[in-house]
Amino acid sequence: MNTAADNIVGILVIVAVFVALALPSLIGLAHDRRVDRQIREAQQARRAARARVRPAIAAKDVARAA
Repeated sequence: MNTAADNIVGILVIVAVFVALALPSLIGLAHDRRVDRQIREAQQARRAARARVRPAIAAKDVARAA
């Protein structure tokens, strides 16, 4: 019975060490993905705003300029 308890405690210690080592990396990865998503959304919004500001050139405007 003591051997089984030792094995369980050993497994839990290994899992705890793995989580302690992996958690900062996973948090950093989640942060980077969030920042990338925010940058991508800002670029799309900027492109959309630029597209709305740019006036359309009609055929009569081209003929008038020539």
